[in-house]
Amino acid sequence: MGSYKVEGIIIKRKNFGETDRILTVFTKKEGKIKILAKGVRKINSRRAPHVELLNLSILNLHEGKMLILTEAETRSHYSSLKNDLKKAGFAFYVCELVDGLVPEHQENRAVYNLLEQTLYDLEIIRDPRPLIKRFEQEILILLGFWSRERMFLEEGDRFIEDLMEKKIKTKRIFPDLS
Repeated sequence: MGSYKVEGIIIKRKNFGETDRILTVFTKKEGKIKILAKGVRKINSRRAPHVELLNLSILNLHEGKMLILTEAETRSHYSSLKNDLKKAGFAFYVCELVDGLVPEHQENRAVYNLLEQTLYDLEIIRDPRPLIKRFEQEILILLGFWSRERMFLEEGDRFIEDLMEKKIKTKRIFPDLS
């Protein structure tokens, strides 16, 4: 059991107990991991602002039965993305795809770089639809589910849901994604 640092993007969070959260973080070196963030739901938590959804953070972790967050520092918080409901919806959709398609504890720097670049681009572009279609196709190619030569048409949505073995929740909440 030891401690170490990782850089990662918070792609999902779930309340646990009265004051804790379980974070799903997509990291550069370890892939998708789950972390227990103790006490981050307390009003006076110093770590809470650093582990919000979509944040790119440096996380200090302690290994135990489960990874436990000991310290956190934000590198990028994508605030303009979070302040635009439409763009936030697209960002949540991208995170849902990463969470559903990428297995835990498998390093995939190409997918990490794609996610980071997509979040950055979402902040600055006007129409996110073409970017999201490119993201869908590129993540499938990087994970080996699609070939570059094959056209990516509307069937891609059903294909992704079949791979994930569940409906994509974000599409029900944000109709602009459909």
